[in-house]
Amino acid sequence: MTRALLSHLASLLGSFCLVVLLLAGLPGNAGALSPQRAGSGGSEAPAAVVEQLRLKVPAGTQRAWLQAEQESWGPWLRRQDGFLGRDLLWDAEREEGLLLIRWRSRRQWLAIPKSDIDVVQGQFEAAARRVLAQATPTAANPFPLIYAGELEWVGLTPAAAAEELR
Repeated sequence: MTRALLSHLASLLGSFCLVVLLLAGLPGNAGALSPQRAGSGGSEAPAAVVEQLRLKVPAGTQRAWLQAEQESWGPWLRRQDGFLGRDLLWDAEREEGLLLIRWRSRRQWLAIPKSDIDVVQGQFEAAARRVLAQATPTAANPFPLIYAGELEWVGLTPAAAAEELR
Protein backbone atom coordinates (compact mmCIF):
# COMPACT_ATOMS: atom_id res chain seq x y z
CA MET A 1 0.00 0.00 0.00
CA THR A 2 1.16 3.49 -0.70
CA ARG A 3 1.79 5.98 2.07
CA ALA A 4 -1.03 8.23 0.75
CA LEU A 5 -3.50 5.34 0.84
CA LEU A 6 -2.46 4.38 4.36
CA SER A 7 -2.83 7.99 5.46
CA HIS A 8 -6.28 8.17 3.90
CA LEU A 9 -7.34 4.91 5.56
CA ALA A 10 -6.06 6.14 8.93
CA SER A 11 -8.05 9.35 8.51
CA LEU A 12 -11.21 7.42 7.64
CA LEU A 13 -10.72 5.12 10.62
CA GLY A 14 -10.25 8.12 12.91
CA SER A 15 -13.46 9.71 11.59
CA PHE A 16 -15.32 6.44 12.03
CA CYS A 17 -14.10 6.16 15.64
CA LEU A 18 -15.30 9.70 16.40
CA VAL A 19 -18.77 8.90 15.03
CA VAL A 20 -18.93 5.67 17.04
CA LEU A 21 -17.90 7.51 20.22
CA LEU A 22 -20.56 10.13 19.63
CA LEU A 23 -23.26 7.55 19.01
CA ALA A 24 -22.17 5.48 22.00
CA GLY A 25 -22.64 8.51 24.24
CA LEU A 26 -26.28 8.99 23.24
CA PRO A 27 -28.81 7.52 25.66
CA GLY A 28 -31.32 5.00 24.40
CA ASN A 29 -34.13 6.96 26.01
CA ALA A 30 -34.56 10.67 25.27
CA GLY A 31 -36.22 11.01 28.66
CA ALA A 32 -32.80 10.70 30.28
CA LEU A 33 -31.88 13.97 28.62
CA SER A 34 -34.94 16.02 29.41
CA PRO A 35 -35.21 18.28 32.45
CA GLN A 36 -36.80 16.93 35.57
CA ARG A 37 -40.37 18.08 36.01
CA ALA A 38 -42.31 18.98 39.10
CA GLY A 39 -42.36 16.19 41.63
CA SER A 40 -45.27 14.97 43.69
CA GLY A 41 -46.75 17.33 46.20
CA GLY A 42 -46.24 20.33 43.93
CA SER A 43 -42.56 20.83 44.76
CA GLU A 44 -40.41 21.32 41.68
CA ALA A 45 -37.26 19.23 41.24
CA PRO A 46 -34.05 20.99 40.25
CA ALA A 47 -33.62 21.34 36.49
CA ALA A 48 -31.03 19.37 34.57
CA VAL A 49 -27.93 21.27 33.48
CA VAL A 50 -25.35 20.79 30.76
CA GLU A 51 -21.74 21.69 31.47
CA GLN A 52 -20.17 23.13 28.32
CA LEU A 53 -16.38 23.03 27.81
CA ARG A 54 -14.32 24.02 24.79
CA LEU A 55 -10.70 22.83 24.47
CA LYS A 56 -7.99 23.53 21.92
CA VAL A 57 -7.62 20.24 19.99
CA PRO A 58 -5.34 20.71 16.99
CA ALA A 59 -6.00 18.72 13.81
CA GLY A 60 -4.37 15.31 14.00
CA THR A 61 -4.57 15.08 17.79
CA GLN A 62 -8.24 14.12 18.15
CA ARG A 63 -7.47 10.46 18.78
CA ALA A 64 -5.01 11.37 21.57
CA TRP A 65 -7.60 13.72 23.10
CA LEU A 66 -10.30 11.05 23.03
CA GLN A 67 -7.99 8.40 24.50
CA ALA A 68 -6.93 10.73 27.33
CA GLU A 69 -10.60 11.55 28.00
CA GLN A 70 -11.48 7.85 28.02
CA GLU A 71 -8.68 6.99 30.46
CA SER A 72 -9.30 9.82 32.93
CA TRP A 73 -12.54 11.77 32.82
CA GLY A 74 -14.70 8.95 31.45
CA PRO A 75 -14.38 6.52 34.37
CA TRP A 76 -14.35 9.31 36.95
CA LEU A 77 -17.51 10.97 35.60
CA ARG A 78 -19.42 7.68 35.58
CA ARG A 79 -18.88 7.45 39.36
CA GLN A 80 -20.22 10.96 40.08
CA ASP A 81 -23.65 11.46 41.63
CA GLY A 82 -25.97 13.10 39.11
CA PHE A 83 -23.89 12.40 35.99
CA LEU A 84 -26.15 11.53 33.05
CA GLY A 85 -23.70 11.34 30.14
CA ARG A 86 -21.56 13.42 27.84
CA ASP A 87 -21.00 14.20 24.19
CA LEU A 88 -17.55 14.91 22.76
CA LEU A 89 -17.54 16.83 19.49
CA TRP A 90 -14.77 18.28 17.33
CA ASP A 91 -14.90 21.52 15.32
CA ALA A 92 -12.42 21.10 12.45
CA GLU A 93 -12.56 24.75 11.43
CA ARG A 94 -11.68 26.06 14.90
CA GLU A 95 -9.65 22.99 15.89
CA GLU A 96 -11.60 22.77 19.13
CA GLY A 97 -13.14 19.99 21.13
CA LEU A 98 -16.60 20.62 22.55
CA LEU A 99 -17.73 18.66 25.59
CA LEU A 100 -21.38 18.69 26.63
CA ILE A 101 -21.66 17.00 30.03
CA ARG A 102 -25.19 16.33 31.25
CA TRP A 103 -26.00 16.49 34.96
CA ARG A 104 -29.24 15.64 36.73
CA SER A 105 -29.00 18.89 38.70
CA ARG A 106 -26.76 21.92 39.00
CA ARG A 107 -26.48 21.25 42.73
CA GLN A 108 -25.02 17.77 42.14
CA TRP A 109 -22.57 19.08 39.55
CA LEU A 110 -21.33 21.95 41.70
CA ALA A 111 -21.05 19.73 44.81
CA ILE A 112 -17.95 18.07 43.37
CA PRO A 113 -14.87 19.42 45.21
CA LYS A 114 -12.41 21.40 43.07
CA SER A 115 -9.59 19.32 44.54
CA ASP A 116 -11.16 16.16 43.03
CA ILE A 117 -11.46 17.86 39.65
CA ASP A 118 -7.83 19.01 39.82
CA VAL A 119 -6.65 15.43 40.43
CA VAL A 120 -8.53 14.08 37.41
CA GLN A 121 -7.36 17.00 35.27
CA GLY A 122 -3.79 16.08 36.17
CA GLN A 123 -4.47 12.47 35.14
CA PHE A 124 -5.98 13.70 31.86
CA GLU A 125 -2.98 15.90 31.05
CA ALA A 126 -0.52 13.10 31.90
CA ALA A 127 -2.44 10.65 29.70
CA ALA A 128 -2.58 13.19 26.87
CA ARG A 129 1.18 13.80 27.06
CA ARG A 130 1.83 10.05 27.11
CA VAL A 131 -0.39 9.38 24.08
CA LEU A 132 1.15 12.32 22.22
CA ALA A 133 4.61 11.02 23.25
CA GLN A 134 5.60 14.25 24.98
CA ALA A 135 8.44 13.35 27.30
CA THR A 136 8.37 16.44 29.53
CA PRO A 137 5.92 15.84 32.40
CA THR A 138 5.90 19.55 33.27
CA ALA A 139 4.76 20.58 29.79
CA ALA A 140 1.62 22.70 29.59
CA ASN A 141 -1.74 21.05 29.08
CA PRO A 142 -1.75 19.66 25.51
CA PHE A 143 -5.49 20.48 25.25
CA PRO A 144 -5.99 23.78 27.11
CA LEU A 145 -9.41 24.96 28.19
CA ILE A 146 -10.76 27.81 26.05
CA TYR A 147 -14.22 28.22 27.58
CA ALA A 148 -16.30 26.80 30.43
CA GLY A 149 -19.99 27.48 30.94
CA GLU A 150 -23.34 25.91 31.57
CA LEU A 151 -26.58 25.49 29.66
CA GLU A 152 -30.06 24.81 31.01
CA TRP A 153 -32.46 22.40 29.31
CA VAL A 154 -35.51 24.08 27.82
CA GLY A 155 -36.71 21.34 25.49
CA LEU A 156 -35.76 18.36 23.36
CA THR A 157 -36.70 17.53 19.80
CA PRO A 158 -36.27 13.84 18.95
CA ALA A 159 -34.12 13.18 15.91
CA ALA A 160 -36.09 11.98 12.86
CA ALA A 161 -33.43 9.39 12.03
CA ALA A 162 -33.68 7.86 15.52
CA GLU A 163 -37.45 7.54 15.17
CA GLU A 164 -37.10 5.84 11.77
CA LEU A 165 -34.71 3.23 13.20
CA ARG A 166 -37.20 2.08 15.83
